This record gives sequence, structure tokens and C-alpha cells, in this order.
Amino acid sequence: MSAGRLTDVPGVRVGHWSDPGVPTGCTVVLPPDGMVGAVDIGGGGASTRETGLFTPGFGERAVSALVLSGGSAFGLATADGVMRWCEENGRGMDTGGAVVPIVPAAVIYDLGIGGGRPRPGAEEGYAACRAASVAPHAIGSVGAGTGATVGKWHAQRGWCKGGIGAASDRTPGGHTVAGLAVVNAFGDILDERGDVLAGVWVPGRGFAGATALAREESPVHPRLAEGRNTTLVAVVTDAPIGGVGAGQVARMCRAGLGRAVSPVGTPIDGDVTFCLAAPGTENAFVAGMLAAEVVAGAIRAGVRAATSLGGVPTADERRRGGRG
Repeated sequence: MSAGRLTDVPGVRVGHWSDPGVPTGCTVVLPPDGMVGAVDIGGGGASTRETGLFTPGFGERAVSALVLSGGSAFGLATADGVMRWCEENGRGMDTGGAVVPIVPAAVIYDLGIGGGRPRPGAEEGYAACRAASVAPHAIGSVGAGTGATVGKWHAQRGWCKGGIGAASDRTPGGHTVAGLAVVNAFGDILDERGDVLAGVWVPGRGFAGATALAREESPVHPRLAEGRNTTLVAVVTDAPIGGVGAGQVARMCRAGLGRAVSPVGTPIDGDVTFCLAAPGTENAFVAGMLAAEVVAGAIRAGVRAATSLGGVPTADERRRGGRG
């Protein structure tokens, strides 16, 4: 596995729109024509749009664009601008009467940092499309990860800055499996050894670990945490595994989330994993195994590349004693 980017998959374009002053933003993924999709929702607080199109048994549909955004449910409006851009550029399903873009979307809750206004909307989604490129995209506190935070057991006083990360790998057959993650989890982000990379900070103790704290106390202000945490994942592969295979890969990515986020899939996290893949019927087993590792790597990269915004320090700043 390499550090990589989602754009390591040939033909994939990624675009960000960011407002570091709020902070918030959105990210658009424009796959090559014909790629089909699937989704796996692992948390109890998801906020999504058009995910019902990928319900098993309803056939395969080519995905025009994928949107990840800040702004909570308000941020789903970014998909309106993405649809407008796609229609103008002939991306979508030709129904005879019009070209109808297929644009699934998911959002994170970032309204608790910097006041939560303005929020990404249609114009910001359109701007992210215009910025999309096959060049290596930015990671860290940009796009949908601009206002992301992690480690919320003690609410704002102990959290760290999250962000957007990416990683990629290749199958023995030469296909690329790439992942992008927006890291806004309630709990901790774990490194390759299982130690806390970023999470809830306790003065005089350091990164305490959500599991350890769960044995000692209840979360502070749990109503502030409910439904307001999310790890969003987008996996893209040019392996010809089709919609059924994409669904299998999306589910297998739960293992990657579990390797890098603790706790994961909780009732108060809106964890969502999308997988976009080339049409076909090849076995998705290897792609799914690699995707799980790619997702874990992307999550870790998101907090490692984060920068302090909205008064929220990074994990490195916590360690250096700059905050807390």
C-alpha cells in the first residue's frame, strides 16, 4: 500500500471547495464514464442522498459523481450544484427527455466548529466540480475534511483536528484500489500498532483512549455527540467487479474502519462507505482485502495531514504541549 491518492485510479478526478474561516467544505469525485456503485452504511447517524439507488436487487446504475460534504444535512444541497455541472457536461443517464445525473452524497456534522455558517451549498458543489482534476489532490484540512474533528469524549475541550486522507494499492492483475476518507469520528484514530494516533486528550494524561474512558465515566454532554460524528469513505477501483462486487468491497471496508477508528459504527456515528468500480463480474475478494487496508491508511493519513483550524489543535500540537 502507498500513501497514494484517489486519482491514482486512471480517469478519476477529485475537486475540493474549502472555507478555512468557518471552517467547512466539500469534495467531489468524478469517476470515469460507466463506473457503477454501491454503499455500506455502518453507523446510526448517517445523513445521505440517493443511496437508495444502490440497494441490492435494483440493478446497476452508472455513477455520475460522488459528493462528500460538511454542513450536516444542510450540506446535502451541494449535490444540487454537482447535478447542474454534470448536466451541463453531459454526465448522467439519458432518459430521452433529459440527461439525469446520478449523484449520491453523504455529509459530516461540522457545525460545532467556527459557528457553522455559512454552509456548503449548490454553488460550492459546482465550484468543487470545476476544480476537479486528475492531478494528485490535497489531503488534510481541506474539502469535506476542513471542519472535521475527532476524539469527542470530553466534547470540545479534548478533541483534535481531523481531516481528509487517501491511500492506494494495486492488485496482482494490475488494477488500482484507492480510497479517500473524511475523518470526523467520535472516538480515536489508531495507528498501525493500535496505539492512539489522535483522539480525546486529557491534560496530564495525554491521549486517554475512548475504550479506557468508557470504563471510568460517561461521555461529557452526550447530546452534543449524538448523530454528529462520521467517517465517510470513498473507494474507487478500475477492477471490473461491477455493482455486486462493489457492494462486497464496501462491506469488507468495515474491517479497515475497525483497524483505524475506535469505537466504530456506533449509534452516534454516521459512518458511510461508497465503492465505485468498473462494470464486470470478476471476483471482488482481493480488491476487498486491499480496500480494507487502503481505508485504514486513508483514515490515518487524514489526521496526520490535518492542520489546526477554528481553534482546534492537531494531535501533534497536543503532544508537543501547545494545547491542553
